[in-house]
Amino acid sequence: MNRPAAGLGDTVLLADVGNTRIKLAVVSDHGLDATGLRRLPTVGLRQDLDSHAFRPENLERWLMSAAPGSAVVLVASVHDAAATRLEAVLAAVSATSHRPLRQRRIGHADLPLSIGLDEPHKTGIDRLAAAAAAAIVKTPDRGAIIVDCGTAATVDMLAADGTFLGGAILPGPALMARALADGTSKLPAVAALERSAPPAMPGRTTHEAIAAGIGWGIHGAIAKLVAEARGVLGSDADVILTGGWRGAVRAALPEAIDLPDLVLCGIALAAERACAR
Repeated sequence: MNRPAAGLGDTVLLADVGNTRIKLAVVSDHGLDATGLRRLPTVGLRQDLDSHAFRPENLERWLMSAAPGSAVVLVASVHDAAATRLEAVLAAVSATSHRPLRQRRIGHADLPLSIGLDEPHKTGIDRLAAAAAAAIVKTPDRGAIIVDCGTAATVDMLAADGTFLGGAILPGPALMARALADGTSKLPAVAALERSAPPAMPGRTTHEAIAAGIGWGIHGAIAKLVAEARGVLGSDADVILTGGWRGAVRAALPEAIDLPDLVLCGIALAAERACAR
């Protein structure tokens, strides 16, 4: 399952370093068929680590199962401290285990994506990786709207020709709940909002009221942002839904294409350019 594609001598491993989690995966299929047509890469052996306090032995255990031989690790990060620690642990494992583990930090220039922004290097690599993958799966000659439900929620736009146009960023449910708890003296911290439907109105306890406000608020915000994006791209634009708590807003986007590993697939698209260096 984990054989590298032709022309890539090492097993290719992926690390999507986010603000909450580090998502790891193996590229099992680089998405090129015999005729050279591009399709979405296939990733497997998924593993998540805590971005703030992962245990090195958990990473090493995953590495042994994912790539017991030589490998290249493509690191895409929006959390520099977590990525730096991850890279240090990878280097230590390579040295102490006498295993060749090469590393590459992925930037926007590694992605097969046209970026219609003045400063693409200041855009989160997770957003650009998701857009690169979405450009492959969207309907030809249509725009696409990418809704990524992570620590922050993003609603990004692709033109019909696949150019990344930018989008909107808003706090995810956990950030909203934390802001209420930290910014007030009596409102409690409310956990587990990301994977459950919001309660029916009216909330009869403070906990229910917060859950209703955040849950229905983010439903409405994302639905409105998608509607605004369709006003620019056209009503037939594809909607692609990804991220860990996407199930909480799926009812607001019933027509969306569900692709949970969109960012990892986008990072995998960088393998040809990055591994050629």
